[in-house]
Amino acid sequence: MHTRKYLILIYLLVFLFTASGCWDRRELNELALATCVGIDLGEDPQHLQMTVEIVLPENISTPGGASGQGKPTFTVKSQGLTAFEAARKLTLNTEERIYFAHNPVVVFGEEMALNGIAPAFDFFIRDPEPRRTAWMLVSEQRAEEIVNIDTMLEPITGIYINKLIEEIVSNSLIASMSVQDFLERLMSPTSSPYCSLIRAKKENDSIIMELTGTAIFKKDKMVGKFDYTEGRGLLWVLGEVKSGIIVVPCENDSNVALEIIRSQSKIIPSITDNTLKITIKVKEEGNLGEQQCPYELTTPQAWSSLEKKKAEAIRQEILAAVRKAQELNTDVFGFGEAFHRKYPKLWKEQLKQNWDVFFPEIEVEILVEAKLRRTGMISKPGIPD
Repeated sequence: MHTRKYLILIYLLVFLFTASGCWDRRELNELALATCVGIDLGEDPQHLQMTVEIVLPENISTPGGASGQGKPTFTVKSQGLTAFEAARKLTLNTEERIYFAHNPVVVFGEEMALNGIAPAFDFFIRDPEPRRTAWMLVSEQRAEEIVNIDTMLEPITGIYINKLIEEIVSNSLIASMSVQDFLERLMSPTSSPYCSLIRAKKENDSIIMELTGTAIFKKDKMVGKFDYTEGRGLLWVLGEVKSGIIVVPCENDSNVALEIIRSQSKIIPSITDNTLKITIKVKEEGNLGEQQCPYELTTPQAWSSLEKKKAEAIRQEILAAVRKAQELNTDVFGFGEAFHRKYPKLWKEQLKQNWDVFFPEIEVEILVEAKLRRTGMISKPGIPD
């Protein structure tokens, strides 16, 4: 009987020790929370420089709460032969260990991107702390300049950039990509990665940041840029245009703004007479958003004309993206994956190892169907004849 009581007591003690769920806890005030990470080439090209924005929770103003005292963030930087070494050296400049798990943004300087991001990228996918949902960006300046910028709109740079990327969806002019999506394309034998381009500029008496285009990669090296037109052309092909405005001409040098409501796309590979061909089919729906000309555009003839103009504008955006990608010889559209799925044997025997030869010569046909659904609150323009 006594033996049984002792055994139960031992089991209870063991359970108490093993059930403690907070043995490795880290209090908030013991961590330096990273909210923006920038990677550049170091002063010695063999080294990398990591610049990190760190948030100070006690200095952040909260709605209905106490206002923070002082600047809500500060930045630290260090250099190392690897990104991991640079990250560890950051602790020489701060009392707390840098905590990367809540960082929403990773920015690579353009010089670093042109030379290849592979030496630093491995850290963000191998270490369990940095999150793969963070946005990837390339800065047209050094990344440390972006991390160090103070803006009037949002005191925390990482949050500011994160909001900037989320808002760009409303225009669908720039292609964005997370660390995880970038990794998947980086490991693909054909589909090349891309991410948003960012720069800081002075406007009046303040400094703002803007997304200027899309950085195009071939493997881990940036090889070119897409402007807004080419960027949306890429998104049309990928079926990722969710919203936006297309402006088409009316008469007397006036314009009509047509809203994009939804779209879908399909990439169809084919081979005819030993010639590779891709047919891109895009279906788009939208509304009449605004008109400057004084004519009634809701008549069947005028309505049909607007749809044709919109379809042609979309086709031209796609064509611009395809031409630039073929010039750069980088398959950001996934054409290679399409041929792989439809012609697996031919892909394995001929196309895969020679895709850089085939891709620039692919014949591309673009078919666009655009439909306008609504006219808004009025059918006739609010413009006097």
